[in-house]
Amino acid sequence: MVAYIKKMAVDRHKWIDEATFKDGVVLCQSIPGSTAMQTAAYVGLRTRNILGAFVSYVGFGLPAFILMLVFSALYTGSHNMPKVVSLFSGLQVIVVAIVAQAAFSFGKGMLKSYHDIFIPVISGILLWIGISPFIVILGAALAGIMFFKKSDTPKAFNQVKKETQIFKQISLIVLFLSLSLTALYFFDKNLFNLAALMFKIDLFAFGGGFAALPLMHHEIVGVRGWMSSKTFMDGIALGQITPGPITMSTTFVGYLLYGFSGAAVATLAIFTPSFLMVVLITPFFDKLKGSPYFLGATRAIYASFVGLLCFVTIKFAYAVPWNMAKILLVLITLVALFKKVDILYVVLVGALASLFIF
Repeated sequence: MVAYIKKMAVDRHKWIDEATFKDGVVLCQSIPGSTAMQTAAYVGLRTRNILGAFVSYVGFGLPAFILMLVFSALYTGSHNMPKVVSLFSGLQVIVVAIVAQAAFSFGKGMLKSYHDIFIPVISGILLWIGISPFIVILGAALAGIMFFKKSDTPKAFNQVKKETQIFKQISLIVLFLSLSLTALYFFDKNLFNLAALMFKIDLFAFGGGFAALPLMHHEIVGVRGWMSSKTFMDGIALGQITPGPITMSTTFVGYLLYGFSGAAVATLAIFTPSFLMVVLITPFFDKLKGSPYFLGATRAIYASFVGLLCFVTIKFAYAVPWNMAKILLVLITLVALFKKVDILYVVLVGALASLFIF
């Protein structure tokens, strides 16, 4: 998705130049949240200031939200039908393969020393014995500051001027957000708790959408018991069919819990912190990017997500009743993903095959 945003913003419409776009990708990969959504917001910010960022952000996510809402409604009314059970029996296996491949991809790009390998192993063990992933991530950040703070700092990009107008607009957004959350607390505490949880998940999801999965699984399935691992995996599978980030699965979670209002609150909450961080941090990122402490902390956090994703892969695999057909399907899916077959085709073909196999 990031590559396609570049094609549209740099090559076709020439809204920003390639160097500026690359700076934005570095920024969006360095802070928590969905990288593609944040990149869209960054392009809008560079093109039309904060209003452009808001419009780009909403425009990028809205189609996926609408589709996910439709899928969630259909799922609620039909998930016990034999054909639908067959469909999701195969899709759950595909989800195991998708998360396993994501863990491998994280590890391949980040594990470069024994410290890098040590952190995901310890992170996975801590999560297995019941330690909160939020504590694991904070611990990884501290370890990164100690072990990686002497890492080479990359070249900083051009300083972005602070604009008083942007900070005034951000202040108004934060004020509106605070008032909305306060009103939600008194109106419906269940929706408030849902929003607060999604806020927290987004603030810790370094490394893009897949990094949110261990956090979501821990809180939604493990701590709160809002749904089973199988149902959560169904939501992830539906999220892979939509043209948006994988964190759009929060729409599914919210809808199953509290209907349309739950879907809307969960989706807004999971993406709002990301938007605010892009707009707020852009003017300061030049200095932040040159900090060895920041680089060390983020490097270790990314490494910890390898362990967290491995843990989630194992938990998802435990939730699947395996047989030879499912083992064969997961192996074929892994081969397709490593051959870089588009994930949408993998999911759609796998879904079609599931209807006949299961």
